[in-house]
Amino acid sequence: MPFNIPILLTWMRIVAIPLLIAVYYLPPDWASAHERNLIATLIFVAAALTDWADGYLARKLDQTSAFGAFLDPVADKLMVAAALIVLVQLGRADAIVATIIIGREITISALREWMAKIGAAKSVAVSMLGKIKTTAQMAAIPLLLYQAPVHGYDTMLAGNWLIWLAALLTLWSMGYYLRMAWPEIARRSAEK
Repeated sequence: MPFNIPILLTWMRIVAIPLLIAVYYLPPDWASAHERNLIATLIFVAAALTDWADGYLARKLDQTSAFGAFLDPVADKLMVAAALIVLVQLGRADAIVATIIIGREITISALREWMAKIGAAKSVAVSMLGKIKTTAQMAAIPLLLYQAPVHGYDTMLAGNWLIWLAALLTLWSMGYYLRMAWPEIARRSAEK
């Protein structure tokens, strides 16, 4: 297993997951509700920034690897899933939204793995629609974690709009990926 700065950043994102969850289990005299929300938001934002940084550094330093390519999306999906579960538990996100987003990630990951196994991975390469979906959810989650108004701006309202937008884009992008893979799925099914 290679070890370099981009992979270290990815591992840091994975280590941040239990920290994000643990913040909400701190005794009340250690941190107020607002402090917990702020700490969780900062952890999530830092993790999101390491996601950008590890990819940038891997390319810039010519430190790309098969292991890094595997670990990076796993870390992303685990961080988003953990944050969504926390938000559902706190009553700040609807369980249907979390189910849609997490279910899509599992489905598309399995589809990509199968398509790679049969040599058709390019059919389900990351699309612009998937990137827009990711941007919406990565903007929504910190707003929902923070929960307090910022300069009179209602973060919960904005976060809820964005997370529902992310859920709709999630369904749309899943349909897009499945449609791209369908000819190969149909061909393989007909062979059996």
